[in-house]
Amino acid sequence: MMMLTYYFELALRSFKSSRGLTALMLVTIAMGVAACMTTLTVFHVLSGDPIPSKSKQLFNIQLDANPMRGYVPGEEPNLQLTRFDAAALLREARADKQVMMSGGNIAITPPQPEQRPFIARTRNTSADFFSMFEAPFLYGQGWTAADDQAEARVAVISKALNERLFGGADSRGKTLRVRDKDVTVIGVLNDWRAVPRYFDLTSGAFAKMDEIYFPFSTAMALSFGISGNFSCWADIPGGMARALNAPCSWVQYWAQIDSPAKARNYLAYLNQYSEQQRASGRFERPSNVRMRDVMSWLKQQQVVPDDIGLQLWLAFGFLLVCLTNTVGLQLAKALRRSGEIGVRRALGAPRRQIFAQFLVEAGSLGLVGGLLGLGLTWLGILAVRNGASEYAGLIAMDGQMLAATLGLALAASLIAGLLPAWRACQITPALQLKSQ
Repeated sequence: MMMLTYYFELALRSFKSSRGLTALMLVTIAMGVAACMTTLTVFHVLSGDPIPSKSKQLFNIQLDANPMRGYVPGEEPNLQLTRFDAAALLREARADKQVMMSGGNIAITPPQPEQRPFIARTRNTSADFFSMFEAPFLYGQGWTAADDQAEARVAVISKALNERLFGGADSRGKTLRVRDKDVTVIGVLNDWRAVPRYFDLTSGAFAKMDEIYFPFSTAMALSFGISGNFSCWADIPGGMARALNAPCSWVQYWAQIDSPAKARNYLAYLNQYSEQQRASGRFERPSNVRMRDVMSWLKQQQVVPDDIGLQLWLAFGFLLVCLTNTVGLQLAKALRRSGEIGVRRALGAPRRQIFAQFLVEAGSLGLVGGLLGLGLTWLGILAVRNGASEYAGLIAMDGQMLAATLGLALAASLIAGLLPAWRACQITPALQLKSQ
């Protein structure tokens, strides 16, 4: 401990004796760390697990209901299911929980006459949605499977919409006018945002959460608006694409399966269902089922923008350039102190102490450079947040990234200090004393 304190004192004296060189090294380390950590923070936010508590138990389901025309063996099936298939899987309920859903938009008439109607983002879904995706409730709860079957005119609204319509009060039991129909509010969700929005990528992986939630059956019975991707393989009149038997895929389907054994059985069930539909003439292609958990689904859909990965490689390359420059500066500084090192070696200091002294100096430089780099990283993140991308407002530095920034700066400076430290401990004291 005493030696470590002594090394810190020597490092401080060295920094004071060459302030310009020290400042240049600090700025070099800080810039490299900031560029790297800004990009890494963006990547960390965009590629993180949006529901770590159960991402291995939630599966996106795909079935291939397309005709044989254009068939390529092994190609990806449609992104979504037909309404018929989604309803059939939901009815048979072979998973622990299951959800069919789609996005939409609808006109809302506020209860206050002085407020003007407006359009809100909607989600038409089934009863298990809220528990499956861990949506937190501020007031009330979601509807039941019986409500799904009864086409109940109920709704769950977001906290923001509740603030806008009811001033933030408990709005359970209130009547809400949507388009030309009345529905009853039974629950209010607390602030909640899945990043990425894995359960429905069709409206944007980093889009905002929906404002109002209806039972899927109710939305279909009342002809509420829907939005998202439609893929039809026959000529369908405009208003018939979402009919039960329409040859169109547009419904997202997720299943929660709580064990690997159940997952294997469920995959077998999906293949069996596909073969049954083929035998009945609905499916023409051989069984082509996909069942991916959350992170596999996000990877397959390439949710993280390609330019983020390229920027990450460029940032690490810039950090490497900065480290190379720092090595050169520290090496030059070590050679300028050959006389000092020679005296210490002549007085009995072993090479390992000289090596440790210079590593401590490099580490101290890294810690200070890391703090400076932390400030520059914050400025970089602020610039990203003010950008025009759909994910800009989501980028923030958490405790993990804070620790990583300081750790990266310390590791980078220690790596950069290895060669100068090794070169310093190789100095021969006799030659240095003779030259003095």
